[in-house]
Amino acid sequence: MSDEILQLLDGRRGHFRMESGYHSERWFDLDALFAQPERLRPFVVELATRLAAHRIDAVCGPVTGGAKLAAMISAELGVEYFFTGRFEEPGATGMFPVKYRIPASRREAVRGKSIAIVDDAVSAGSAARGILADLIGGGARPVALGALIVFGDTAARFAADNGLALEGVTRAAFGLWPPGDCPLCRAGVALEKVSDVA
Repeated sequence: MSDEILQLLDGRRGHFRMESGYHSERWFDLDALFAQPERLRPFVVELATRLAAHRIDAVCGPVTGGAKLAAMISAELGVEYFFTGRFEEPGATGMFPVKYRIPASRREAVRGKSIAIVDDAVSAGSAARGILADLIGGGARPVALGALIVFGDTAARFAADNGLALEGVTRAAFGLWPPGDCPLCRAGVALEKVSDVA
């Protein structure tokens, strides 16, 4: 199953600054996952089945690929669906500078609900961290983090630290470093922002 889902991705090698602020040697076009819905469906069903075991009331994903996945899982399980918008604060620096928020018109609806945070793929978990903070602020009970692909082991530490079950259809090795520890920076490899290559 791992090989099949990874074949749906377009990727490239280089030196990339991810949304989280971490650096990586790989970048993947995750929108490609949704270009072939008939091939993607078995993986969505698998993830939905795993998340259902956590007795969730709803799923929530970031407005990019995670929201598409959340809508598909919602339809599969018959649970409620939420999405979060992405907000970059002017002048924000450091790690995890991007925030994620549920629209004000839906904010009260998350209160008291057991929710799975979902994203198409997770590595450092920038979107998951932002969504978790906003859900807790809205009175929800996040219980799981689900992704079609879990890259590396940073997301596992984040999930464990926050009491979330981590459910991934497949896992793949992924080089991910804080800027100060990046071997590509030390080697003088030019840095690209992910948004520059999307």
